[in-house]
Amino acid sequence: MCLVDVEFDYINPYDSASRINKIVLPEFFIQGVLCFILLISGYWFMFLISLPYLCYNVRLYMRKQYLVDVTEIYNQLKQEKMLRFIKISYLIVLFVISLIWLILSIEVDQD
Repeated sequence: MCLVDVEFDYINPYDSASRINKIVLPEFFIQGVLCFILLISGYWFMFLISLPYLCYNVRLYMRKQYLVDVTEIYNQLKQEKMLRFIKISYLIVLFVISLIWLILSIEVDQD
């Protein structure tokens, strides 16, 4: 939403970049903890599905490309919006798979 607000000049680039940058590291940490919990608990399929996203986050962090630059936000706007859309789509797919798995496991337990 912050990137759309910048695109239509509803918010200035500095505020938008600071809001986005404030959320990035907690997002990376939560994804890492989730993958670790899946690994420890033995849910190999979900771990393997979550692993590419974790590897991508680690790659961004190691290359120091995870923060949105205030001075380049207009130049990178289209790319950043597409990247965020792909990330949210991937997370929605993971969520749907988790819900289906949960429903199936409840159904199996009742039989």
